[in-house]
Amino acid sequence: MLSEKIYTLRRKSGLSQEQLAEKIGVSRQAISKWEGGLSTPELDKLKALSDCFHITIDELTGNQITGEPNGAAKQEENQAPPKTGESRIGICLCLLGAVCLILFGILTVIRPSSVAQFNESSMITLNGTGILITLFVLLMGLGILLIFKRK
Repeated sequence: MLSEKIYTLRRKSGLSQEQLAEKIGVSRQAISKWEGGLSTPELDKLKALSDCFHITIDELTGNQITGEPNGAAKQEENQAPPKTGESRIGICLCLLGAVCLILFGILTVIRPSSVAQFNESSMITLNGTGILITLFVLLMGLGILLIFKRK
């Protein structure tokens, strides 16, 4: 409810009813009535409240209670999460796999004889070329998993 949000935001901001009233240009009694649910602020006062608490009018009047005054929660949402060690390793593995695939493709076009020689040396039923491509794709897949891993 709006009354609860006004009360919660005022308390989290460390303001008394009188201090909040001075900031937005109303009486202390008006703040008391808003917090008690006896009346609701007009649109211009809602705007003043949202400016005072650094939130939108939607956040003030909606069902979502902001956890932090002064828009700190909003700032956290807009920031990208910090890169973890696993994420960095994942990015490196993805790049390594992609570079290897590109180099292998170039080698296949430039010197087909070297690729054929690699295929003949493979003892596995899947030819050597297929093994390399599979290995590079798995490397990229592992990198992607590490990048998007949620804790």
